[in-house]
Amino acid sequence: MKKDDHLTPYQTAVTQKMRTSMMTHAPAVLWFTGLPGSGKSTIANLVEQRLHHDFRAHTYLLDGDNIRRGLNADLGFSLADRTENIRRIGEVARLLADAGLIVLTAFISPLASDRDKNRGLLADYNFTEIFVDCPLDICEDRDPKGHYAKARAGEITHFTGVDSLFEVPRHPEIILPSDQETPEQCAEAVINYLLQKEIISHA
Repeated sequence: MKKDDHLTPYQTAVTQKMRTSMMTHAPAVLWFTGLPGSGKSTIANLVEQRLHHDFRAHTYLLDGDNIRRGLNADLGFSLADRTENIRRIGEVARLLADAGLIVLTAFISPLASDRDKNRGLLADYNFTEIFVDCPLDICEDRDPKGHYAKARAGEITHFTGVDSLFEVPRHPEIILPSDQETPEQCAEAVINYLLQKEIISHA
């Protein structure tokens, strides 16, 4: 017998539809993925600022380093731990989206299978995969946290782009060429997409 055979989901009186009706926007999960140094967190932060200031949207940004300091502090960087890291993020994003928020997640999430599982989990919440596309050599030249240098020196293992793979998204809703456009231009592209999909509006 599986452990969840004893569990019965509790049906709350306040529904997701009721919570969403109090918002000026639809719930959504904006899943930013890309190599380390590609600009995920920077762009996601700019998008959240635009949503907050220009559209009065209720948002929350989940960032990789922040989550690993708390909720996922027990996880390492093996492929198994990375899969569990992304699974937990998907569940947290689902809860926040169910509350009616626009959730932004900035995680490398290197495996397509992990991203696809969350696409299925979050299908009812306007899941939007956003590939921050930047060549490895440019990400490494930027090296904002010095991680590439440490990985090349053997001080860090299981580092994406050096000794751990990154599977390029097959069919992302948005591709942001962050080596060719500024973070502000990339953020504007995301805002325009959300307007087009009527997740947000100027009204």
